Amino acid sequence: MKRYEIRIAGFGGQGVVTIGKILGVAAALHDKKNAVQTQSYGPESRGGACKSEIVLSDGEIHYPKVRSADVLVALSQTALDVYLKDLKPGGFLIIDPLTVLKEVPRSDIQVVKIPTAEIALKAGNKRFQNMVALGALCQLTGAVSPQALERAIGESVPPKTLAQNLKAFQKGIEYVR
Repeated sequence: MKRYEIRIAGFGGQGVVTIGKILGVAAALHDKKNAVQTQSYGPESRGGACKSEIVLSDGEIHYPKVRSADVLVALSQTALDVYLKDLKPGGFLIIDPLTVLKEVPRSDIQVVKIPTAEIALKAGNKRFQNMVALGALCQLTGAVSPQALERAIGESVPPKTLAQNLKAFQKGIEYVR
C-alpha cells in the first residue's frame, strides 16, 4: 500500500476523533502498517467543527497530514462544504443523506450515501453512528482489516458499550455489502 489518506469530519459529539484514533491503532498495532493520526477541533466541546486524519502506508510517512484524501467521511453539511475540495478524483465520499442535504457538486468521485444515524438508532442508539461509518469505510476501502478494527474498538471504548459499538460497526459493514 502506498500512501493512503483518510479524513473524517463532522461536528463535536459525533465521535469523529474516536474513530480516527481507532483506525490509527488498528492499522499500526494490529495490521502492522505505518500510520499517523491527527485531529483538530474547535473550542466548543460539542457542536463545533472537528476532523480526524489518518495517513496509512507500508513505507515511511514523511508528512502526517492529509493533502489529497482518498476517502472523506463527512458527517455534517459543513464538513462536506469545507473538505470536499481535498478529495482526490476517484476517491470515496461517505455521507449521511439525513445530515448532508445538498447535492454533491462533483462527478469525479464515488459518493456513498449511508444513513449512519438511522442505522445506529435501529441497532440500539444513534450515538453509535460513528461506528456505522467506520464499518462502512472498512468494507468500502479494505484499508484496514475488520479484525484489526474490532480489536482496536475493544481496546478503545468503555466495556459497558463494547457490544453496542461492535454491533453498529457490523451494521455499517452489512449495509455496504
